[in-house]
Amino acid sequence: MSESQNAKTHHEGGPSQLVLAQLQAEVKELRAYVNDLETNFRNSTFQGMVRRAIAKVIGARLHKLIQYRPRPVRIPASYHRTTPPANPPLISIVTPSYNQGRFLDETIRSVLDQNYPRLEYAVQDGGSKDDSVDVMNKYRDKLIYAESRKDKGQGNAINLGFVHACRGEIMAYLNSDDLLLPGSLNYVASYFEAHPEVDVVYGHRLIIDNNSQDVGRWVMPAHSDEMLIWADYVPQETMFWRRSIWDKAGGRIDESFQFALDWDLLLRFRDAGAKFVRLPRFLGAFRVHPTQKTSAELSATGTPEMNRLRTRVHGRPTVHAELRQHLRRYMLAHAWHNWLYRLGIAHQ
Repeated sequence: MSESQNAKTHHEGGPSQLVLAQLQAEVKELRAYVNDLETNFRNSTFQGMVRRAIAKVIGARLHKLIQYRPRPVRIPASYHRTTPPANPPLISIVTPSYNQGRFLDETIRSVLDQNYPRLEYAVQDGGSKDDSVDVMNKYRDKLIYAESRKDKGQGNAINLGFVHACRGEIMAYLNSDDLLLPGSLNYVASYFEAHPEVDVVYGHRLIIDNNSQDVGRWVMPAHSDEMLIWADYVPQETMFWRRSIWDKAGGRIDESFQFALDWDLLLRFRDAGAKFVRLPRFLGAFRVHPTQKTSAELSATGTPEMNRLRTRVHGRPTVHAELRQHLRRYMLAHAWHNWLYRLGIAHQ
């Protein structure tokens, strides 16, 4: 589970090498300035204030879900023009769902409207009391499997779904209130075909509200294994992996986790030797809405699960100060990428 930009629409094309060189020089100076400030204020009561001021200036957005007033989602035209590889691999996707009928139709359409040529898509519902079954029935002829029955939670629903969506070379799961962005399956399949050494990919995150309006963006830096052993900032709805690494990592979701099940999976991928890549593209949309798990639930269940994973990785309990220290470089890298995106220069 992810631990929780004022962005402009992506501009196609790119800056000149001169502009890039100037920006790289500026960020080098900025990073040096930040390091100096941290050294000077390490034992100062002003340290926290300085860090917050720096983060505000350079545009850090991770941890923030609602970042600006709702506005229409604008997708670059190039996303719609993405084509699949010549020999597209089969992709298996599962959507676990429970009482999300309000959003489920849009979620299913976001997958089917990809028009990806080789897709097996299953929806596993946990016995919803709303109109979820009606929504599933609407698309049943386009799904490899759809079922509504009582389950043991999200992890169990995903595992049940993968029993039926079981043949794909590439795998993913998409929660019933989230979306895939146009062209994502073609883009991911083409990347995997061109990079056989890569096992797991993910991209940038669009954040939407109840009404599918744009309320925020997470522009992710390059993947960091150092980040992954301390926290999970991988946007789950953008993540795809090869079946080979899934099998090496145990071939199932650990159902003992309610909140941190995706972080557990990522760590098991890492332990199995996975090569991760963050792709330079927005691949999915994460929905923020009032019926999501609350912060109280996160404190009661999510925090102990995350501490459990950190203890497993590091062999001992960890403290918050360690987390902040080890994520500092990652957050600066995020701020740099986010700044470039806000300037309309690049996604990477």
